[in-house]
Amino acid sequence: MAQNNCYYNESMQFFYDKVGKRQGLNSTMLITVQVIGSTFCIFILVANSMVIAAVITNKRFHYPFYYLLANLAASDFLAGIAYVYLMFNTGDVSPTLTISEYFFRQGLLDVSLSASLANLLVIALERYISVMNWKVHSNLTKRRVTLLIVLVWSISIFMGAVPSLGWNCICSLESCSQMAPIFSRSYLIFWSVSNLIIFVAMVAIYMRIYTYVKRKTTMLMSHTSSSLNRKRTPIKLIKTVMAVLGAFVICWTPGLIVMLLDGLHCEHCNLKKLKSLMLLLAVANSVMNPCIYSYKDEEMWTTFKNLMRCIGNGTRRQRSTRANAKPLGSSQDTSTTPPASEERKSDDNGSLDL
Repeated sequence: MAQNNCYYNESMQFFYDKVGKRQGLNSTMLITVQVIGSTFCIFILVANSMVIAAVITNKRFHYPFYYLLANLAASDFLAGIAYVYLMFNTGDVSPTLTISEYFFRQGLLDVSLSASLANLLVIALERYISVMNWKVHSNLTKRRVTLLIVLVWSISIFMGAVPSLGWNCICSLESCSQMAPIFSRSYLIFWSVSNLIIFVAMVAIYMRIYTYVKRKTTMLMSHTSSSLNRKRTPIKLIKTVMAVLGAFVICWTPGLIVMLLDGLHCEHCNLKKLKSLMLLLAVANSVMNPCIYSYKDEEMWTTFKNLMRCIGNGTRRQRSTRANAKPLGSSQDTSTTPPASEERKSDDNGSLDL
């Protein structure tokens, strides 16, 4: 069963038994969580896909800030996939998972969280550079933005893979955590503390930006109103990112504190009961982000509406084409089939509608 005091061949039931009684959800509660969570996840996948499509299709969004915002939407999209996978592999299914399956389940969540956090940090730095130069957008080239995006995902994938690479308790059962039975408590301390430090750093950056903008705005008040109006766009972008950052901190800080308490081996804290609440808060964060983009950015909302209108028109045109393509009976072929020239004309008209 054990090889060198390691338990790689055991199922997760073995590790759940070692860390104590598992706080499972009753069937009604589990179904409720799955239904509500799945509804939210569908919204997350659709909404963040639209954010990415909006940035790609609208040339007004072809700037470093919006490319990074699309990358943040991509991390939320991955989070939606991770939440769906988690919800249908939790409850009574969790103890039946193999160690590899459990690492994969938790790794998806860790990668999406790391990507979101890294994206927010990069966006904060990009906003800092642009605002300190009092410009709407920074001078980052597309090549540098691409390198930043690649760096974000490389770091995120590595962070998500760290437990499976060896920082776990499979060979040291006494160091296993309660919430993640094969994760070492030391890893949870590292994970939660490092993320909380990054939270503080981002808040400090935006406080610095806010004070600078406020001081600069006060100086510009002595000039004409038109001079001030031209500079309002960077302020609007800052407000958008600050709203996203605020939602992220509010939704993720409780979970990080719970993980920190678990890492510190808080025996009197009933942390397992908070696990479902932490998951719902995390899902809520990915739901909120697209709403913030569209509410704070009128151009983004207008692009959303155009995309939905385009999808609706495309669906109707596809139905019409499918209906016209139905085979006719032999008695109807000669009487109802239009001439080839008329078919080409209708096709041309359809392409013009696009």
